[in-house]
Amino acid sequence: MTAVPAVSAGRRPMGGQQVAVALLLPIALINVVGFMLPIFNLARYSFNRATVGGGIENVLTLQNWTGLLGDPFYLQLILNSVFVSLGVTLCALILSYPIALYLHRASGSWRTFLTVLVISPLLTSAVVRTYGWIAILAEEGPVVSAIRGMGLTPPPLMFNINGVFIGLTEILMPYMILALLAGFGRLDPRVEEAARTLGATPWQSFRRVILPLTAPGIALGCLLCFVLAVSSFITPKLMGGGRVFLLATEIYDQAIVTLNWPLASTLSILVLVIFGAALVAYSAVLKRLD
Repeated sequence: MTAVPAVSAGRRPMGGQQVAVALLLPIALINVVGFMLPIFNLARYSFNRATVGGGIENVLTLQNWTGLLGDPFYLQLILNSVFVSLGVTLCALILSYPIALYLHRASGSWRTFLTVLVISPLLTSAVVRTYGWIAILAEEGPVVSAIRGMGLTPPPLMFNINGVFIGLTEILMPYMILALLAGFGRLDPRVEEAARTLGATPWQSFRRVILPLTAPGIALGCLLCFVLAVSSFITPKLMGGGRVFLLATEIYDQAIVTLNWPLASTLSILVLVIFGAALVAYSAVLKRLD
């Protein structure tokens, strides 16, 4: 028989709380260095003043915040960003929900094949997918040509809010589908069978059984798509053609084009505030659902 080594008198085994602290310490340090410190610097820059030539005057001032909240252009910019993100999220939900529900009910190799099709767009860069939409929606592209072939006048689809809306919806649909699938775990097929056995119509079964059980997945998908839409830069910049002004594109213009880092930092903090409001709304929805 092998002897069990005795614990030395000078060393005590680590308790559960100490083990938890030791395991969480590395990721906590990474978050502090990679996230908290940059956010702190952004907040500090938002109270500084920009100088000519892209410099930053290290003085405390509310000039950026008062100018931002008192300028109708930036107020309209905030409203446009929120409403576009909400609209894109709603369209992504409407288009993704039937796909996610069908995937949840599928089985075997067919489900695996469909899941790969859903995930495959995420393996392509957003820049490549955006340029693909530019080619599809261009003036001589297949969509406009098909509309003209039916004898109709095509609406403007490029370098305006329509193109941004279409591009963002398609790009965010895989995220919405995956989030919905993650929230469909409580959807038991036997519950649907019981509803049909009790005489429920397909619409009643969907409204009173399927929709309430999948509501957590809907909330998660809406949160994810809304946050990604608000922070999206590539698609609005390319498909908007410089004519669609959103928070992400304005942050880029202020930081890179005009070299106004304090104002860009103020807008970035404002985006974080919008993210926080979305998280609060998500938490409230989950509590109500529970």
